[in-house]
Amino acid sequence: MNGPLANSRTVIRNCTLFDGTDRKTVSGADVAIAGPAISAVSTSPVATQPEDTIIDAGGRFLMPGMSDAHVHLMGNANSYMDFIMGPTGSLYVNTLAESKAMLHRGFTTVRDMGGDVAAVKTAIDRGQFEGPRIFPSQAMISQTSGHADFAFVYETPPTFGGGPSRTEEIGFTRVADGSANVLTAVREQLRKGATQIKLTVGGGAASMYDPLNTLQYTADEIRAAVEAASDYGTYVATHVYTVEGIRRAIDAGVRSIEHGHLADEDTVALIGEKGIWLSMQPFAEHDHSYPDPGRSAKNVEICNGTDAVYGWARKHGVKTAWGTDLLLEPESAPRQSEMAARLGEFYTNIEALQMLTSVNAELFEMAGPRNPYAAHKLGVIAEDAWADMLLFDGDPTADLSIIGKPDEYLKVIIKDGVVVKNEL
Repeated sequence: MNGPLANSRTVIRNCTLFDGTDRKTVSGADVAIAGPAISAVSTSPVATQPEDTIIDAGGRFLMPGMSDAHVHLMGNANSYMDFIMGPTGSLYVNTLAESKAMLHRGFTTVRDMGGDVAAVKTAIDRGQFEGPRIFPSQAMISQTSGHADFAFVYETPPTFGGGPSRTEEIGFTRVADGSANVLTAVREQLRKGATQIKLTVGGGAASMYDPLNTLQYTADEIRAAVEAASDYGTYVATHVYTVEGIRRAIDAGVRSIEHGHLADEDTVALIGEKGIWLSMQPFAEHDHSYPDPGRSAKNVEICNGTDAVYGWARKHGVKTAWGTDLLLEPESAPRQSEMAARLGEFYTNIEALQMLTSVNAELFEMAGPRNPYAAHKLGVIAEDAWADMLLFDGDPTADLSIIGKPDEYLKVIIKDGVVVKNEL
């Protein structure tokens, strides 16, 4: 990555500007960048100095960097066999490579919902590697036989004298039973740099042992996690699909429901009434492939709930974030861009762009004092916001499919004030 000269600025001249929040774009705008932040946004030409770098947008579409509220960087980058058979070092090398690829798809900030990525985050923040800003959850916390229990069925749980599973050894998951152990597991992730906590409280498609209708973690165990996270100034997000699981999580003080595809309208309305976030994914059946009929059937059931839950979320004014949750299939990682464009099936193009930028950023900022990027605003193009932005050759407000084809349409990527890509 090539940074600007000392005391110089980068000025993007004559762009069509979407600032991340406004429902209208502005033509003929200039945006100036000084260091890692935006120093000026103007509808008049910004005065420049000879040492400034000028990018002539030629009227092209400028927007904030996109974000993904539910990624698994390590899970995106590695297969199931990589996790259980591969060298530990290769897991991190693959994660760094996927981080760069994700940035080059236009995703400048992500919330990682399970995986040991704190060191990857630090290396990226230092400028040693290319990648997005990361809000890490560290290990997904699960009960025995829960969604994030990847132990083999013949292994003895640690409670009965057995050792940790491979995914626990590498920090991808943490199995903890009972309120005392849940407290320890949450505090362990916070010690490792988690900005929020990920708890799995219901069944899932990717997991082997748990039907979708299972309730995982008692109310007391969930409350223990919420209390420990709250004491650190942050919150708990829960993997859960069903009505019963969502309502138990809400009652226990959880502030972000991850997925929720099997909710009914009353439960979606309750999420809105309580001011809780619904972190949804526009799942389609082909997003994931499962080798066995049981998990494949669970995937179909989840995907069939997508349309209704999005509709109810809009109807009841639910705070809804967007994410992907691609996992254990590295070849599918580029589908992230396609899934971003798929938001146009449920929202207007401008609403989708808002969700991909400023709306997701509101959820990220719920990490409070654990937010590592609080120095500037995320997800907007405004004075003193982080200088994370994308220049597209085309107008996503008219054709959202443009953001799904970054190799073709994404011409300039700037993150932290640094020009990562410039094809003009």
